[in-house]
Amino acid sequence: MKHLVRAVAAAALVVAAPVLAHAEPTIIKFAHVVAANTPKGLAADHFKTCAEAKLPGRVVVEVYPSSQLFDDDNVLEAMLLGDVQFAAPSLSKFNKYTRKLDIFDLPFLFDDLAAAERFQHSAAGQSLLTSMEDKGILGLGYWHNGMKQLSANTPLRVPADAAGKKFRVQPSDILTAQFDAVGALAVKKPFSEVFMLLQTKAIDGQENTWSNIYSQRYHEVQKYITETNHGLLDYLLVTSAEYWNGLPADMRTVLSGCLDEATGVNNKAAYDKSVGDKQKVIAAGTSEVLTLTPEEKAQWRDAMKPVWNKFKDVIGEDLIEAAVASNQSPQ
Repeated sequence: MKHLVRAVAAAALVVAAPVLAHAEPTIIKFAHVVAANTPKGLAADHFKTCAEAKLPGRVVVEVYPSSQLFDDDNVLEAMLLGDVQFAAPSLSKFNKYTRKLDIFDLPFLFDDLAAAERFQHSAAGQSLLTSMEDKGILGLGYWHNGMKQLSANTPLRVPADAAGKKFRVQPSDILTAQFDAVGALAVKKPFSEVFMLLQTKAIDGQENTWSNIYSQRYHEVQKYITETNHGLLDYLLVTSAEYWNGLPADMRTVLSGCLDEATGVNNKAAYDKSVGDKQKVIAAGTSEVLTLTPEEKAQWRDAMKPVWNKFKDVIGEDLIEAAVASNQSPQ
């Protein structure tokens, strides 16, 4: 009888083996809007390499850069529908789901990228990762791009220089208010259209990081870039809460580790490229980089800072205070 049981079990394994061997891998689609050579692009590719190496045959990661699959205006809806599993839209893209993340759009809130990172790692910053979970979106981490600069075809040294000009912005009420504060017109357009809009002079200027300015070649179609460091352009790495919680626990653990690695890759690249791409823009010689005096920068800060008060009720005054406190380096 024992021999019969063993024979039946062995036969079952023989039958099951081909089925297991041919199990379809889990396809993970990661869509983003920037070029592959940007910090986010490098990080997404690192996640693919890591996940496929540590889960061989179990996962295949497909990375779609440069809005090939979805742009940031519709990727979240696509993610909730299961058409894409991971995305890292800029923090300005989430106000449909929560107004708390609007804090990252406030002008001159953070002195530098290090201050932003201190806030993001604080209890207040970490609480924002789950602020949209009731809407089905789960934050997995912050990815840096850098501090934003202003560009135009005329010099921008003081706020009055921006008056009457059209600047492309992401779909954010705060960014619109930021340009309203200096008498400029904010034009909400997708990232993928900015180069063409600048080239055809449909808009006068834009705000972006050194990494995006260089990779998207904005310096080739803008005569002046002013180093203002007036705002933060970071991304929130997100997935569908339903999708993430439905993954096998061991797979989720491995993917979490790979995402942590990718975050490290992104944030180091963001710092390196912020420095390096600025120098590449200068070396290209197609645009002039303007450095503000402390007095000139103070004029921009004074003109834009009233925007904080306008949005403190929807963001939360306590959250703004926590962000401001991050500008103090730990002793």
